[in-house]
Amino acid sequence: MQVGVLGSGNVGRSLATGFLSLGHQVKIGSRNPVKVSDWVAENGPNASAGTFVEAAAFGELIVFAVLGSAAEEVIRMADPANFAGKTVIDTTNALAPSAGGMPTLFVGHTDSLGERIQRALPQGRVVKAFNIVGYALMVHPQLPCGPPDMFICGNDADAKQGVTEILQAFGWSVIDIGPMEGARYLEPLAMVWILSAYPTQSWNQAFKLLRG
Repeated sequence: MQVGVLGSGNVGRSLATGFLSLGHQVKIGSRNPVKVSDWVAENGPNASAGTFVEAAAFGELIVFAVLGSAAEEVIRMADPANFAGKTVIDTTNALAPSAGGMPTLFVGHTDSLGERIQRALPQGRVVKAFNIVGYALMVHPQLPCGPPDMFICGNDADAKQGVTEILQAFGWSVIDIGPMEGARYLEPLAMVWILSAYPTQSWNQAFKLLRG
């Protein structure tokens, strides 16, 4: 499968490398593709880089891994037509800096960034995933208590099934919480992850739902 990853930061690179490990072809999209040349050189012939629009056109599956504040701008740069009919994994969070250093959410309660992205991509099949954990644990998370859970949401059942299979291949147990409105709760859950890790600066943690 051809995977277009929009975003060349830690999240984008981590997931891109994960898809390469499963045998997929991956193109990272960036404002400045030259910045990704080191990653391309390290990862062989199935790895490439380009602009946002080139990566979106390349991908049969698209991973959206940009800063939440830049999400809608990047969609315009990548051309919404390039997302039509494709599954889009939305890893973003609606984080904004604050004076105290701890981020806050710039949208919530009655809307979410995931819903905004889906509205901006009416022909795309957006699935929220990977937003509640740090990049170091996104692929094959190793924790003492076993595999953690990834909560997902989205409006398209087939797209969620495909993303579930990807997550399972990456070593996750998956919990589907319903349509994209669930992003109103998953994005604040990312804040719980941040707030619980911030005092010790220990980010090696993830969520697990325990059932009796």
